[in-house]
Amino acid sequence: MQGWMRIGVLVAALAAAPAASADTIDVNGTMRSYTVQLPAKKPAPLVIVLHGKTQRGADMITRTAWPLIAKRDGFAVVYPDGLNNSWADARPEERRAGRGPPEGTDDVAFIAKLVEKLVADGTADAKRVYITGISNGGAMTMTLVCARADLFAAGASVIMNLTDESAAACHPSRPIPMLMMNGTVDPLIPYEGGSGSSYFAADGFWSTTKTLAFWRSINGCDASDATVTDLPDKNPADQSTVTRISSRCPTGHDVVLYRVNNGGHRMPGLFPDAHFPKLAAGLLGPQNGDIDGADTIWAFFSQFP
Repeated sequence: MQGWMRIGVLVAALAAAPAASADTIDVNGTMRSYTVQLPAKKPAPLVIVLHGKTQRGADMITRTAWPLIAKRDGFAVVYPDGLNNSWADARPEERRAGRGPPEGTDDVAFIAKLVEKLVADGTADAKRVYITGISNGGAMTMTLVCARADLFAAGASVIMNLTDESAAACHPSRPIPMLMMNGTVDPLIPYEGGSGSSYFAADGFWSTTKTLAFWRSINGCDASDATVTDLPDKNPADQSTVTRISSRCPTGHDVVLYRVNNGGHRMPGLFPDAHFPKLAAGLLGPQNGDIDGADTIWAFFSQFP
C-alpha cells in the first residue's frame, strides 16, 4: 500500500477512535491540564505521552498514531500539558532552547499524581504504566524514569539525548526497559552530541551513543551492540532508513535504539507531524515513514508488564 493511501486508512480509523476528554488536577496548588483517552475495558495498560516544546498534549492526538494504536489494542493514553508548553526536566536553563516552564514547576509530581489518579479510579493497571515523549518530552521521560522508576514498566525517549546534568541527577530505584529513537541529522539534538546546527539549538548534549551506553550501564547490559538490524526501506521517498540496535541485557532490562539514518528532529510515522510539512522539513529535517513511532514504541512496551 502506498504511503498516502496508508495515511488515508489510518485517518479514517482515527476518526472512529473514542473521543478524548480534557480534565485538570491540582498539583501543589497549581491546576494542571491533561487529555485522556479511555479504554473499552478497565483496568488497562496506560501510556503517558509527553509533547515537545511549544506543543500541547492535543498535538500528540492529531499528529501521531497514538489514539489509533490505543483503540486497536485496548489501552488508555493520557496526554498531559506542560506549563508554557514545556517540561521541567533535569537540565539546567542553559541546556534548554527557548522559554521553559515557570520557576518551581514540579512536573515529576504532576505526572506521578496523574498516574496515581488513573490507577485509583480503575482506569490504569498499576503494573502496566508506560512513559514516552518527544524532544523536551523525551528529556522529561528520562527524568521521570530516573526519579520515579517505581511507577513505570518501561520508557521511551524520542529525539533526545542526556546532558552531564541530567545524567548526574539520574538514580533510578530499579532498572526499567528503555527505548531510544534518534535521527542522525537532527539539527536540534545532534546525534553526535554537542550543539545542534539550528539557530535554536542549545549546547552540551551527549551523543546518542553515549546516552545509549548510559542506559545500558544502568540496566546491567553488555557495553556492546547485541544485534544491528537494518529495517526495510518501505518509503524510499522519505530519503531515510531505520536501523534497530539492541543490547545484551538481563531479562526484562532491555535497552534498544532505533537509529533513523538521515532522520531529523521528527517522530517517525505515517501521519505528517506538522501543519506545514515543507517548512518543518527545512527547519527540522526529514520525517521517516518506514516505521510508525507510536506503533514501534507500543510493541516494545507491551512486552513488559
